[in-house]
Amino acid sequence: MFIIVGAIAVVVCVFGGYMAMGGHVEVLWQPFEVVIICGAAFGAFLIGNQKSTIIATFKAVPAAIRGPRYDKHSYMELLSLMFSLFKLAKSKGAIALESHIEKPHESPIFQRFPSVLKNHHAVEFLCDHLRLVTIGADKPHDLETVLEQEIETHHAEYHGVAAAVQSVADGMPALGIVAAVLGIIKTMGAITEPPEVLGHLIGGALVGTFLGVFLAYGFIGPLASALNGIYEAEHKYYACMKAGIIGFLQGYPPVVAIEFARKALLSDVRPSFIELEEATAALPA
Repeated sequence: MFIIVGAIAVVVCVFGGYMAMGGHVEVLWQPFEVVIICGAAFGAFLIGNQKSTIIATFKAVPAAIRGPRYDKHSYMELLSLMFSLFKLAKSKGAIALESHIEKPHESPIFQRFPSVLKNHHAVEFLCDHLRLVTIGADKPHDLETVLEQEIETHHAEYHGVAAAVQSVADGMPALGIVAAVLGIIKTMGAITEPPEVLGHLIGGALVGTFLGVFLAYGFIGPLASALNGIYEAEHKYYACMKAGIIGFLQGYPPVVAIEFARKALLSDVRPSFIELEEATAALPA
């Protein structure tokens, strides 16, 4: 939502200010300058990135527009799910988790928490590491290393996308200069034309520089920053699961283990201790 409002603000302020100064918007309509800048930027993006990063980037743009998908309710469900699983393992042994983590979509415990269940990667992360617990990986330090390795892998994959978008933003001003130089070359071929014709050609050439800077700092650079913010939220979601699992493996009661997980969250999405206590108390036995 905010990214759309921000984009509208950028367009209105830049072009509105230009028109308020008496500028003519039609002069800025230089479609071939756009082709040169955007086409070259897209080609450079394809050259500089692997197929997986390219595909992930196209999938990431809608995610950036939607914004972070985790709010207080999402974390409340995650913490409640972990509490239910830890409570089951504490009362009946870790082996009791097997039927739930092998087929989470058929598990009555997972089905109580739809926002978690529809997050395929998070469910896979949680189930994979609880599966290690069920087969005997009960040393917190060793499992913490495995958890950190997987979180680091996710972090690298996510930020590779943001870095790819940022590299496009970094190159846009230079590509704008390329378009402007080509426009000047075209203008030099018409040097014998009257001043009003030359002025129009020079203005069109300078639009290339304007577009390169405008797109880089008005849209593509902020998009990379938005993606970084979303990926940091993803990182916190996984860090929350990690803290809960390690707390449980260290032998703490489920209520204490999920308190460790709650403390890993940022304050704007962190449920209070009382809110979480009430939510877990209301869960089916």
